[in-house]
Amino acid sequence: MSLVRLELFREVDSLQREMNRFIENSIARSDDNRLTTSFVPAAELEETSDALHLKLEVPGMESKDLDIQVSAEAVSISGERKSENKTQEGGVTRSEFRYGSFRRVIPLPNRIQNNNVQAEYKDGILNLTLPKAEEEKNKIVKVNLD
Repeated sequence: MSLVRLELFREVDSLQREMNRFIENSIARSDDNRLTTSFVPAAELEETSDALHLKLEVPGMESKDLDIQVSAEAVSISGERKSENKTQEGGVTRSEFRYGSFRRVIPLPNRIQNNNVQAEYKDGILNLTLPKAEEEKNKIVKVNLD
């Protein structure tokens, strides 16, 4: 049996460097030099016979803060979140601000009719209905058995 020397401080130092790198990559500066954090909203894509349904979770944002661009093969959604929470208790005011921007590009499994996209934003959930292109709806693939 061989002995392995544990270098605890080197491991802790390495962990600290990794955490610093993670924080630096998560925090950016906005145009007015304010610290902001970026986030990636959760997404869910469902396919039906005639459309793709994309649901994106973007709480704390207004619809005017969202930029949605759709091509035949992908959806690009970006926005900036600005929220403020103020409470007063016992003569003390506590204020919390959350700022952050995001950009997410979601490739689509099928071509769509990007000029017929329907969008709805309610309670922090963005719903997009992306109708499939006609050639995708009628696409038949022959399967060979060997």
